Amino acid sequence: MAALRALWVGLVLLGVLGVPQTRAEAQVSLQPNFQQDKFLGRWFTAGLASNSSWFREKKAALSMCTSLVAPTADGGLNLTVTFLRKDQCETRTLLLWPSGLPGCYSYTSQHWGSVNDVRVVETDYGEYALLHTAGTKGPGQDFHMATLYSRTQTPRAEVKDKFTAFAKAQGFPDDTIVFLPQTDKCVEGHQ
Repeated sequence: MAALRALWVGLVLLGVLGVPQTRAEAQVSLQPNFQQDKFLGRWFTAGLASNSSWFREKKAALSMCTSLVAPTADGGLNLTVTFLRKDQCETRTLLLWPSGLPGCYSYTSQHWGSVNDVRVVETDYGEYALLHTAGTKGPGQDFHMATLYSRTQTPRAEVKDKFTAFAKAQGFPDDTIVFLPQTDKCVEGHQ
């Protein structure tokens, strides 16, 4: 159970998010001229796609969560995620370190100790962001995730279509692409 919880926290923290690049990861681009200061603030995790078997089994029970992106004094990002789990709000904070080009970060999995890669692939800063996460959840178990961040709980249909196209371009089949249902819980006070 602890492994499942750790995987969910890792997936939520991004996911959402280096490991040696695989062929698929090498094809993941970055937002041109990424501006970290514009990326800060509150986001809603509105869509997910993952190759993780745990994700496929639990995706129907997941709901939208709130992520707060704040700068650290040393150039990294604190990613604080509040999500609903067993009808209770839980909050986790993950430290994302810049790794290479602007828009590329890494974090260490609290459960597996592996270093995972998070890339901001595309964003307009005011409405949506598309992220790609790659890493390992255990020996020989690579995972990949696509995430849709939205500044609102109701992303426009065009943004959802953009996320679906992005996820499919990363090789995720339709049955692994999910738009998370809104919840009023765990949203207030997380500005």
